[in-house]
Amino acid sequence: MFSNFLIWFVIVPIIMMAGLACCGNDNMKAIRTVMVVCSTVLLAMAIWLVVEFLGLRAAGDTSEMLFTGSWMWYAPLNIHLAVGVDGISVLMLLLSAIIVFAGTFASWKINPLPKNFFLWFALLSTGVFGFFISIDMFTMFMFYEVALIPMYLLIGVWGTGRKEYSAMKLTLMLMGGSAFLMLGLLGIYWHSAPAGGEHTWNILQIAHNNAIDPSWQNLLFCFTFVGFGVLGAMFPFHTWSPDGHACAPTAVSMLHAGVLMKLGGYGCFRIAIYLLPSAAQELAWIFIILTGVSIVYGAFSACVQTDLKYINAYSSVSHCGMVLFAILMLNQTAMTGGILQMLSHGLMTALFFALIGMIYGRTHTRDIREMGGLMTIMPYLGVCYMIAGFASLGLPGLSGFVAEMTIFFGAFEDSDLFHRIFVIAATCAIVITAVYILRVVGKLILGPVKDEHHRQLTDASWWERLSTVTLIVCLAGIGFFPNWINETIQHSFIPIINALNGAI
Repeated sequence: MFSNFLIWFVIVPIIMMAGLACCGNDNMKAIRTVMVVCSTVLLAMAIWLVVEFLGLRAAGDTSEMLFTGSWMWYAPLNIHLAVGVDGISVLMLLLSAIIVFAGTFASWKINPLPKNFFLWFALLSTGVFGFFISIDMFTMFMFYEVALIPMYLLIGVWGTGRKEYSAMKLTLMLMGGSAFLMLGLLGIYWHSAPAGGEHTWNILQIAHNNAIDPSWQNLLFCFTFVGFGVLGAMFPFHTWSPDGHACAPTAVSMLHAGVLMKLGGYGCFRIAIYLLPSAAQELAWIFIILTGVSIVYGAFSACVQTDLKYINAYSSVSHCGMVLFAILMLNQTAMTGGILQMLSHGLMTALFFALIGMIYGRTHTRDIREMGGLMTIMPYLGVCYMIAGFASLGLPGLSGFVAEMTIFFGAFEDSDLFHRIFVIAATCAIVITAVYILRVVGKLILGPVKDEHHRQLTDASWWERLSTVTLIVCLAGIGFFPNWINETIQHSFIPIINALNGAI
């Protein structure tokens, strides 16, 4: 078991928690050392995995999943600790490792109870990594819950504003989505085997058996897509997201919007579309309408906000709606764009929330009406915020442009009038995005200084620069060199497309 490299993506965060537990409550040097060492190890592991994965693909290995392993966990229900990765999950692991690394430095001076904060942060990371390496539905669901549970305490204890209300609202809505998801997964399990065969939770085996009756697929698709869609902030189940983001501490907002919401899009792709292709073909139009509303509604809502976190939170509703929208187009080009959008938005929104936390820590306000002229006061943070904004509105050379263009090209590919109407509506959201991004940049970064006390504020410290530079380099790397991502994920779509073609 321990010889399987993927297992260490779960073991290292557990070691991180054990190391933190041994630290004194106020021994910041020891706490930071544990976090920096473990997060650096996770990032190095993720980079090595990408290199090794690309090497195996270049050598001609066309297996659906690589680095697979399976160990019996609970025999009566045939539950296994089964792991494996394809190109998509490899990139999600890399994204998670980058944001955990950046979030560690963004929380360098977290207070109060820094030890307890990082313990819960490490548990959240454990759930995220475990989810992306799992190919057993039950194990995946278990890690999904592990990733959700710490959110209540991280927001309720270390958050700001209406933190208890936001934490409870987030928990109740996401647990409600989990109930739908569990019903869907149980249904898939009970219909997973041919007549007389053994029921299984293994995703690859279920897809290979192709035994789920089309009459059941429609119901199970609704349960699973809604269950994952709640975490992906799909309209009308999105209302937990803005409040949760606005009240969460900086690193939690980064991991929450940057990675946790991607569990929703990844789950829709890996479970709902892949295992229930007949229902996906028949019911996609319903969810295209809902995700189309998410895209436009989120962008318009961001335009009328004055709180920096709420602006970015509603922007995340719009961008995550774009991910689900692309997946529902059911063609390889659009789905490739959806995966690129998951990466792009994860990095971009993590950068936004990191910068907002840094600005708030100095000015003690997030209201854009009370701030201005930050380019004069804090030029480094001002430039970084502008870069994040340009990535959000899709400036060529940054990741947002590559992702959105791929989605729109794919969405127009072999599509009918219905689909093209919603594609046009989604493209209009880019214009709306430009409005609220340029509005914030104009008032916050380039406008006149509104509070003379702000002139005494300092610019970013070295640990804040390390966090932001890491994310900016990744945003530019995707924008200028997207081909390696396409090479990583291109084989991952073959079984999905085959399943969809077989359902037509």
